[in-house]
Formats: sequence, C-alpha cells, structure tokens
Amino acid sequence: MTWWPSRKRQKTSSVPEPLVPHSDTRERAAGAIASGPRSVAVDTGGAPFAAPVLTGDGARVIQVPAEAYHPMAEVEAPPGINNLESWPEWFVGRETELARLDAALTAGGQPVVVAAVHGLGGVGKSSLAAYWAGTRPHGCAPIVWISADTPAGVERGLAGFATRLQPALAEVLTVEHLAERALQWLATHTGWLLILDNVDNPADIAPVLARARAGRILITGRLSVPWQAGAEVISLDVLATDDAQQLLTGLTTAPGQGDLNGVAQLCEALGYLPLAIQQAGAYLAHQRFTTPRAYLQMLIDQPGLTFDRAAAGTNPQRTIARIWRVTLDRITDNEPAAVELLRTLAWYASDDIPLTLCRKVADLPTVDAALGVLAAYNMITPDPAGGRLSIHRLVQAVARTPDPADPHRDPAAIERARTRATETLHASLPDRKNPATWPTWRALLPHIDALTNHSTGNESTATSIAVIRNYSGLFMLDQGLHASALAHLRRALTDREQILGEKHADTLTSRNNLANAYQAAGKVAEAIPLYERTLTDREQILGEKHPDTLTSRNNLANAYQAAGRVAEAIALYERTLTDYEQVLGEEHPDTLASRNNLASAYQAAGRVAEAIPLYERTLTDYEQILGEKHPDTLTSRNNLADAYQAAGQFADAIPLHERTYTDREQVLGEEHPDTLTSRNNLASAYQAAGQTAEAIPLFERTLTDYEQVLGEKHPDTLASRNNLADAYRAAGRVAEAIPLLERTLTDREQVLGEKHPNTLGSRNNLASAYRAAGRVAEAIPLFERTLTDFAQILGPNHPNTGVVRDNLAAAQAAQWSSQ
Repeated sequence: MTWWPSRKRQKTSSVPEPLVPHSDTRERAAGAIASGPRSVAVDTGGAPFAAPVLTGDGARVIQVPAEAYHPMAEVEAPPGINNLESWPEWFVGRETELARLDAALTAGGQPVVVAAVHGLGGVGKSSLAAYWAGTRPHGCAPIVWISADTPAGVERGLAGFATRLQPALAEVLTVEHLAERALQWLATHTGWLLILDNVDNPADIAPVLARARAGRILITGRLSVPWQAGAEVISLDVLATDDAQQLLTGLTTAPGQGDLNGVAQLCEALGYLPLAIQQAGAYLAHQRFTTPRAYLQMLIDQPGLTFDRAAAGTNPQRTIARIWRVTLDRITDNEPAAVELLRTLAWYASDDIPLTLCRKVADLPTVDAALGVLAAYNMITPDPAGGRLSIHRLVQAVARTPDPADPHRDPAAIERARTRATETLHASLPDRKNPATWPTWRALLPHIDALTNHSTGNESTATSIAVIRNYSGLFMLDQGLHASALAHLRRALTDREQILGEKHADTLTSRNNLANAYQAAGKVAEAIPLYERTLTDREQILGEKHPDTLTSRNNLANAYQAAGRVAEAIALYERTLTDYEQVLGEEHPDTLASRNNLASAYQAAGRVAEAIPLYERTLTDYEQILGEKHPDTLTSRNNLADAYQAAGQFADAIPLHERTYTDREQVLGEEHPDTLTSRNNLASAYQAAGQTAEAIPLFERTLTDYEQVLGEKHPDTLASRNNLADAYRAAGRVAEAIPLLERTLTDREQVLGEKHPNTLGSRNNLASAYRAAGRVAEAIPLFERTLTDFAQILGPNHPNTGVVRDNLAAAQAAQWSSQ
C-alpha cells in the first residue's frame, strides 16, 4: 500500500474534516427552526465556524483537538519520547565500527547524514545501532527507532512517532495521516536521529529519505546496496576471536560460575557470529549441566535442532535457522536459483570458493544473477578480483541440514545439492602431473576436504567421493603431503571395499595406491602387507601375467628393496621382467620400466657391473621407441649416468648428466621438478668428481627454485637443502653446513616424522657435521639414536644401518683418542 503523498485525496489539508452525523429528532438551534421528520436546522449564533450536524442512527461527534490544526513545524518534541530499542547486556567489541558511526553521524556539514550498516542476519547490526545511539555522545534528540522490514512497518513506526509527539491525535487520525504528520515534523526539524532497522527493500524507505532532510539517519539491513549519494556504508563482519570468547564467557557465567572448558572451540565452530554465540550462551546459562564442549557436540550430532533451539525466556523467533529462513524467503522471491546455489556451496569449505565451482552448476547468466542476489543479502562475500567467494560456516551448516518443515531445507533438495557439488568438484579436478595445474589443485584442496568430510560413505555420491579421494590422495602424495595423502587414500579404500567389494579392480587399485603412500611416508612395514595382498588378489582374479598383476609384483619388489630386502626384490624384478617380455614384448614401455627397476636393484645390491648393461640397453630402446627427448628417455639417461657415477666412471657420468639437464630445460622448462632433479644430480656428480666449486652454485640455485616451486618443506626441497649442506661440508665450510642440516632435520621430523628413513639420514648427516667441527660429544648421541632407529625400522643388516654403525664407531674412536 502506498501510504503518503502519492495517494489521491479530495482535500489537501493534512487533517480530515470532522464527521457530522445527522439526528433523527427535531432540533431547534438558536435562531433556527426545523420542522418535519429528520429535518435539520443550524444556527451558528454568529460563530465563525459551522456547528456540527449529525446524521445516521447511533452516530457520534468526534471533537478534533486544537493541536491537530497546528503546523508540524511549530510542534516541539516533548522530552522522553525516545523509543530506542535495547542492546544486549553483553555488548562487546565493535570499536572500529562505532568510531566510523561517530565520524559519520556526529560531524557537521550536510543537513541530513545517512549511515548504513549491512551484514549477514545475526551479525549484530541492530545491536550495534542501538548501542551506538544509547551510549555515544551524539547529541541527537529525539531518537526514533522504526522496524522497517516492510512498508507497513515503516508506516506504523512513523505513526507511532507522531502519536508520541501529539498523543491526543492517536484516536482521531488514521495511521496513514499520522505517518504523514511524522514526515512533516522530520522535514521541518533538525537534530533528530532516525534509526530504520532491518530494511529489506530500499523502496520501502525511499519516501522517508526523500522528505526527512534535516537530521541523522542510521539504516541497518542485510542488503549491501547504495542507499544515497554520500552515505557512509559499513559492512559488519563477525566478532573478533577475543571478543567472541568474552561474549560467550559472560553469557555462560551470568547466573554464576560456569564450565568454560571448550569456549574457544565453540566460538570457532559458531564462526564468531554474535547471534549464534548469544543463542549458545543463553542455552548454556539456562542448562547449567550443559558445557561448551557438550554444546559443540550437539552442533555436530544435531545441527538442525541446535540452530533452531531457543533457550527458555528468549525470543523463539530469534534463532539462526528462523532468521535466515526469512532471508531465504526474500531471495527466493527475487531469484529462485540463488537458494539452489547456496545449498550447493554449503558442501565446500567456507573461504576462497573458486567461482568455477559455482559456474559449473548452471548456465553462466543464471549463476551470476544468483551470486549477485546472495551477495546483496550478505549470504556470501564475493571477491571478483580474486575469482572466489566466501560464505559463513553456519550458513553452510544450516543450508545442508535437512528440515522437512523448512521449504529451503527439503531433504531431497539438499541431496540434489550434494550431488551437484560432488559432480562439479569431480569435473574440476585437473591433471595432477602437470605443474601448471598445481595452483588449481591447491585452491581446490580445502573444498575437497570439506566435501569428503561430510560424506559417510552411504549416500548416492559415495562412488564419486571415493574417486575424488583417490585422485586427491595421489596429488597430495606427489606434493609430499604424506599425512593428508594417507587420510584420503585410506578412506578411498574403505569406501570402495564397502561399495564395490574387496576384490573389485578399483578396490585393488586403491589398495595399491595406499601401499605406495605408506612407502613414500617411510612406513615400508605397513606398505608391504598391502602390496602382498594386492598381488595375491590380482593373481587369483586376473592371472599371474596380467599387466596389472605385473605392476603389483613390481611395486612389491620396490618395497622389498626400500626395506633392505634386496635379494627378495631382485628375484621378483627378474620374474617380472621375464613376464613383461613374454606378454608385452621386449620393447614395450612397461618392459623397459621393468628392466630399469631391475638395474636399480642390482645397483642397490652393489652389483653395479650388472646394472650398467641393463641401463644402457634400456636407454637405447627408449631412444628408438620414444625419441631422444621423451621424458621417459631422459629419466633413463639420468639413471645410467647415476650408475656410471656409482661405478666411479665420472668421465662417463658427467656428460650424460649435463646432456639430460640441458634437454630437460628445453623440453620441460627451467623450473620443472624433473629439471631441478637433473640440476641436483649434475651438482652431485661434480661433487663426487671433486669439482665442489662447480657443484655448490648449482646446489644453491636448485634449492632456491625448489623453495619457490614446491615450498620450503616439500620432501624434495629438504633433500636439496641437505645436499647443499653436504657440499658446504665437503668444501670445508662446516660452519655454514650445520645450520642447514639442523633446519633440515627439524623440518623432516615435522613433515615426515621422527623415524622416516630420510629423517634418520638427516640426523646422521648432522652428527657427521658435528664430528667434522670437533663437536664429537654432540655427534655421538645422535649417531646412537639414529643407529637404534635404523635397526628397528630397516633391520640390523640394512646398508644404511651399517653406515651409521661405522660412523658411530669412528666418532667413539675420535673421542677416545682425544682423552
């Protein structure tokens, strides 16, 4: 309803004429006589105004007070007519926003100043406005608070203000006319403060902004829209961590001492949203036997019930679920696809959601329109320049929690949204082997974690979730994120066993991948049983010579070799190579890879003279079949160069390393991980040949590139730092080597674990550097600890165990000789 100037009126006066009912009796006024049924006579007696004439049975005369005829410009506001809403007793923080309101609404200048506070429902916009108006020295009077969520609400609020100005008019004028008088008063007075709270549609308050031109206006609402030129617009975010904890602590302990264990964790889970914290605090204060940790568990076990539960004595409509339901109603009216998109986004991480995960959900124009509506209502926070957006975690939690009573949380709709989120994420996964895609992978990892963590393995998307977990685990493994890789690959295997069965081909692939991750993490003892079981199952299901069976046998052999069981590894490699040659042919790429692996085992066993001919033959075949610059050919040439180096044939090794490094730079680029490996290996060959001065610059450059490309704590970066330190030590620069070795050991303990073989290698190297620096007393305990760990993990006869044993003996001898 349009309730002021645009309505057509028969009279221009703001005060309606009094109703004059007629009488059904003969009346004689002074100086006038009326005769006949229902006749009327009027004698004004010389008065300047007509006397009332009543018609109609039971009619009454309404006497309009004299103040109704006074222009509103002459009406003064009585003291004490403020109707400011109260603010929460435990109002905390918001100093920055309060200061901005001070600056905007207390400064001189324009006749009318508008400030608008917008934000997500429940973020505390109304509380901020009430607290500022009630506690800051703004000097405005009167203060007029209007709940402006609907046009009728604005009209009622203005009418209420007019009634407080002139109480005698309350029963004389309509709401519409009272609202008009309030606008006239605001237009003709200064110094007042008008708070338009919870504005849902700018059009609802447009007439107020157009006519109230001489005071201060503070607007709150969920919409982030331009209100008028020059308005100060404040985006209200969630509370700071300390303020949120202070708020929850105060609410919880208000009735007396309370259990505060878990306050920090609960605030984090609630996303530091004031209303959610107030809701939780009121509940904890009322339910004295419920602790913050117990409430947190309720959030996990019963999110829908918890978000919609109001504590005794509080407004049941002021809960997270119900407040956002109203917002979603508004959004649905404007753009139905927006709520569907919101339900889809609920399955991802709350921050930095790539827009690609939104725009694959539906056609581009529809999605962009939906994003615009969600952003306008502060349900999401867009970052167009960065190509991503954020969404509050509680919005997500509510949006993905079914509630048959809520049309926006229909269980079937939520399941459809989960399916869309899964399919979109699956389709977005790039090639994990291409370094150019790694930034995309890293941007998707938090959302992969969020989506998969919300999966139980029983939903319709379980098969796709298992695929996502498997791909993600392999990428994390490539990146050296062993713990994360193991977590995903374990779940992928569990899901596939449940869905597909223990001997399905995909299940066996998952078991193989998990074993590979264990081995990469240095947990060879856990990898071997998985490899053995996979090999047995593949032999039974596929046969002993199926390519997948041969792959399993190769992987098991590799694990045996890593565990120091080289003799067992060689036997498996030899059998596998024979089968590959029979099944695939002598020049098939898998056959060549198998021959390479056998050569590697020979080299590990000290049988370098047998390894070199295999490497040479493999390289020749790769060059003929794949070409001289194919990545697999370059890997083969690198391995042959390494064997030459192990045999002391530096004149043969160095040219091969140089050629491989040059080709990889040309084919793969200067910063490709394989190129960095080649540069590292060339530097190692220089060092082994006594050309340490040439080795060190290569090691330094390689370390810098590894840190930039892979990060400072990637396993390959740590190996590079270790190699540079070893070169410094070989050059007599022990003082420079020791800090690098100490840092590498610390990082390997954190990244790989204290008993990973590479960590033990770092400890051995640091002990050796201490010994070289004359710090034998510090070296010996490190050697002793490393020897014990190697013996436990790899066995007392493993070559690495023997190396450490010899180093310890040498250090002890040096200590004895110095005494």
